[in-house]
This record gives sequence, C-alpha cells and structure tokens, in this order.
Amino acid sequence: MVAAGRGNFKASVLIHHAHTDPDWFVYGPTCALVEADRTRPGTAEHIASLPGVVLMSLDLPAALAVAQHDTWAGAHAHHAAQPTPDRPSGAFVATTEPDRWKGVRVIDLTP
Repeated sequence: MVAAGRGNFKASVLIHHAHTDPDWFVYGPTCALVEADRTRPGTAEHIASLPGVVLMSLDLPAALAVAQHDTWAGAHAHHAAQPTPDRPSGAFVATTEPDRWKGVRVIDLTP
C-alpha cells in the first residue's frame, strides 16, 4: 500500500486491472492499511478511495491469525492470502519486499 501511495508503477497497474476487469481483485487488509498510513500519512484515505481495492475487515478468523504473529499488518496480509471458499487457490501478496514473505505467493513490486 505504501508502494502504491508512492506511485509505484507495478502497484498502479494491479489497481488499474482491478478497476477495469471484473474478474480481477486487489484486497487490502485493514491492518496493513493502518500500518501503511502510519508509515506514509494519507495513504489510508488514498487506498480506501480507489474503486478497485476491496478492504478486508478484521473478522474473527483474521483476528485469531493476527494474534499469533508479531506484526498485525503482516499477519493480516498473510491470512488474507490463504485459500478460502471464495479464493480456493488463495491470493498473492504484492510487495516491494518479496524475501520477507514465506508460505504465500508473491507479486514482486520492486521497480
């Protein structure tokens, strides 16, 4: 989210796809949204205003997953990437730090 707020081209392409293709989704875990806004103030409002981004609530399963990890943002994003009935293959984590993510599929946003 910080990368998108800073104008990362690859992040912008993902968000644009989600806005124009009804079969394409960009999910934004709320805990990651909070951390992004703390890192770069104004990011939360920017991301939340984008029609192609689906914000994910911190529901009970997500809260229980977050409780098992050190950082809320990373835990919520990791939880969001896991398979669900709606997303049987899971989702990808789009990041500029791909080596940080273990056990999930990653889209490398490194310029």
